[in-house]
Amino acid sequence: MERELVEDIVIVGAGIAGLTTSLGLHRLGISSLVLESSDSLRVTGFALSIWQNAWKALDAVGVGDILRHQHLQLNGIVTTSLVTGQQTAAIPFRATGNQKDIEIRCVKRKSLLEALVNELPRGTIRYSSKVVGIEESGFYKILHLADGTSIKTKVLIGCDGVNSMVAKWLGFKKASFTGRYAIRGCAEVNNSHRLEPNFMQYFGKGFRAGVIPCDEEAVYWFFTWTPTSQVEKELEENPAKLKQYVLKKLENMPSDVRQYIEKTEEDAFLLSPLRYRNPWEVMMGNVSRGNVCVGGDAFHPMTPDLGQGGCCALEDGVVLARCLAEAFSKENEEEEEEEEEEQKKIEESLKKYAKERRWRSINVTATAYVVGSIQQAESNVVSFLRDKILASFLAIQLFKMSGYDCGKLKNS
Repeated sequence: MERELVEDIVIVGAGIAGLTTSLGLHRLGISSLVLESSDSLRVTGFALSIWQNAWKALDAVGVGDILRHQHLQLNGIVTTSLVTGQQTAAIPFRATGNQKDIEIRCVKRKSLLEALVNELPRGTIRYSSKVVGIEESGFYKILHLADGTSIKTKVLIGCDGVNSMVAKWLGFKKASFTGRYAIRGCAEVNNSHRLEPNFMQYFGKGFRAGVIPCDEEAVYWFFTWTPTSQVEKELEENPAKLKQYVLKKLENMPSDVRQYIEKTEEDAFLLSPLRYRNPWEVMMGNVSRGNVCVGGDAFHPMTPDLGQGGCCALEDGVVLARCLAEAFSKENEEEEEEEEEEQKKIEESLKKYAKERRWRSINVTATAYVVGSIQQAESNVVSFLRDKILASFLAIQLFKMSGYDCGKLKNS
């Protein structure tokens, strides 16, 4: 027999955006239910760069210091061309003359998700809860789950990733494939890796790679490229060949850095296509409609070239919780306002969120796409310009995007 639950706010997806939104609401005294299709927290991608804009969001929901204690603060970004062997840019993150300290750490994805979950009340996340249908019932939305449960909700938030069912319901098309792929991995060593705490970035002909220490024992790395032959496209089915391919491409990388890719187990090489939402679609699409909205990769999937995908998801969560709290404030409850008035406030709060996040998302998504195209160039002319002229410009784009402040949970 089908069971029907009734909730004020349902968030689909227990990823970065969904958990941050739920925790932000919890900090403001508002409960929510998070639906996760997996039977436990899903951890794909190993680690991610958390730039200063994301630390502001993590501090806003009260988990920043937990993660700071677990991860190294990076000193700077060092860019090297594997074509010429020359270092093309070295930019410090630490305070210098007229530059403030820029806080950047490479954070393990599992640590980030666990830090958010551990602050949520027990029972906030409902695992093994795959949404298979969305139905309208007046202002309410009814979610149908694969296990036969129905959930009636006043607010539906889709943080269900790049293949979002909620984004599809709002009218968004499937995210576009860039033609590029990323291979990611993380090497764990028994004693200290002794690498300098830097973001080490390498460019080759048609590819880009990076190696970043997370803590004293874990080193995260990535490799992005555009497969051109059928052989390259079939690498996904053969982890051993995938590892060989990456190491061959990176044969000019310094051996003391390359060894961490060698130490990564074959089955820990994660290959994924790089997708993004066309900025024009973000501009024209329904980020919210009525009592439904999207956040994170469901809203603005982007290429990883600025390291801002997860950071923007954290920003989304803080802004969405702040806006939505206005519709569910205690003052409104005391007035025992009519349903119609409450519905209007919910709709306005989601419109406010959409307005605040739309242009930020367009800016980051478009910049990441352009930067990625230049960084991974195969053309000799573009490669020359990248290595000789554009290296510092490209690095500065990383700083520009991380200078954003999503604000606190409460408007002061």
